[in-house]
Amino acid sequence: MESCPCGSGLTYTECCEPLITGAQPAKTAEALLRSRYTAYAGKIVDYIVDTTHPDQQEPDSRKTVEKWSRNTEWRKLEIVNCEAGGIDDEEGTVEFKADYTEKGKPRKHHELATFKKKDGRWYFFDAGTPPIRQVVRTSPKVGRNAPCPCGSGKKYKKCCG
Repeated sequence: MESCPCGSGLTYTECCEPLITGAQPAKTAEALLRSRYTAYAGKIVDYIVDTTHPDQQEPDSRKTVEKWSRNTEWRKLEIVNCEAGGIDDEEGTVEFKADYTEKGKPRKHHELATFKKKDGRWYFFDAGTPPIRQVVRTSPKVGRNAPCPCGSGKKYKKCCG
């Protein structure tokens, strides 16, 4: 059995296929995101357009998605974080990273996707830039002229720096 492109670890028939074929709706925002990724990977344009919130659909969105999908190959999906978007929620966000190739060049996509329910169904609503996370140093800063922490006896700048 073929594993699902969304990286869930399940087979395609157990994971995204029932959503894409309409056999069942997505129960969570994350499930919808995974199925949309799989649709992008499989170039299933109708599903991508149909799962975009009606208030957000542009008149030429089908053509845009079709054109873009012809030039891309999706490689990997990583879910970074989910906020709300559960079965009982009306809105949710999913932060994700995706690796793909566009016109032969490897690319990375990092997005914070917003999902909303309408008439009880999840839809992709909007995309944004993920928040910048400040890196906090856990060890003291080593100066250029301080002894190297590796224990060599050399200055940091001449050793590991």
